[in-house]
Amino acid sequence: MRWVGRLFDTRDTLVRMVLLNLSGVGYLVVGTHAARPTTATQWVLAVVAFTGGLVFHRRPLVNLVVQAGLLAVAFPLIDDTTINQVGASWALLEVTMWARRAHRIWFAAVLLAVVDLTDSIGDPIGRFASGVFGLTLEVGVPVLLGLVIRTNRELGRQAVERAAAEQRRQQSESRAARADERSAIARELHDVVAHHVASMVLRVGVARHVLTDLDPRVGEVFDDVHGTGTAALAELRRLVTVLRNPDGVRGDAALTAIEPSALPAALGATVDRARQAGVTVEADIDPAVGSLDAVRGLAVLRLTQEALTNVAKHAGTSALAHLVVAVRDGAVHWEVSDNGRGSAAAAVPSGGGHGITGMRERVEVLGGRLEAGPAGAGWRVRTVLPAVPSASGAGTPAVSVPRDREAPAGSPAAEPA
Repeated sequence: MRWVGRLFDTRDTLVRMVLLNLSGVGYLVVGTHAARPTTATQWVLAVVAFTGGLVFHRRPLVNLVVQAGLLAVAFPLIDDTTINQVGASWALLEVTMWARRAHRIWFAAVLLAVVDLTDSIGDPIGRFASGVFGLTLEVGVPVLLGLVIRTNRELGRQAVERAAAEQRRQQSESRAARADERSAIARELHDVVAHHVASMVLRVGVARHVLTDLDPRVGEVFDDVHGTGTAALAELRRLVTVLRNPDGVRGDAALTAIEPSALPAALGATVDRARQAGVTVEADIDPAVGSLDAVRGLAVLRLTQEALTNVAKHAGTSALAHLVVAVRDGAVHWEVSDNGRGSAAAAVPSGGGHGITGMRERVEVLGGRLEAGPAGAGWRVRTVLPAVPSASGAGTPAVSVPRDREAPAGSPAAEPA
């Protein structure tokens, strides 16, 4: 029924007038009675009324004056003035619907009433009373219907405005709630996480300088822990800054974490850190990764860090891990697998972290998919990052994602605590 509402839309005045004229032509052709045949004068007045309606369909008040004048001419010349009466009443309806000022509506109504009553001047009282009664249909009904349409249109406009205002209010509240959440997270990161990390870094530094007769291998471990903690503190400070003032950071803050050209060195450092933890890592890194864009480069680095950390945690330091990063036709093929022969697996409970979830979300944002599951005696995590990031990942080689599958204990893909 939406077409009914559009029938009285201001954009469709010409459509309404064409339909009205077609109805008038139909009346003149088949609707007149044999006792009152259509005359040439009636046709002339009807054609002029049709033409005036089409020409002035965008100017309802002018059309009303034209139709009222034709009705005044029709009364003394022809017996059947239905066409002109309907045309004048419809013009009054258009004025009532679209007049911007109320006085134009009442001027149009009075004008048509005066013209209609001229047909009864000098006639018997009964015909005059009949003429007055006829004003109910010719003047009263168009004005009433037009006012109803105006009221409904205004109510609809107010409803749209209220809905828009409510949407703006909800968006404002949502932004305020998100800002509060970011502030709360920033406080927790700063007051709890960063505090503890800073404390650990400080203690490691003190131990490194106090214990002078350390085995060189232990000293390397201390240095590595100190460097890792310092880098973590820098990352936490940057994250707290972004959470507290996201608008103050130019572009995506994550993109500033690493330059694309530095990606091969960063991947090498990640592999070295895993080897220092005791894991044997065989790395096959394509030099072309240095030409990747910052978004995919950062994703490759974070995926590698997470996967190798999981190998050390779940497969143990005796495991053999294999890292593959290759660029083929612009797409990044990334994979980390292990042989699952570590001795620490049984001591590490599975689940409880968000590692795989975070990896999957990072990959899906770039249009790829993540596969994580058993591979022989070990575990394998792999994905393909498309050359052109897209929301759907259409046309990109991808592997299926077991979304609700938990990583068993002793596997490198188990969530880090």
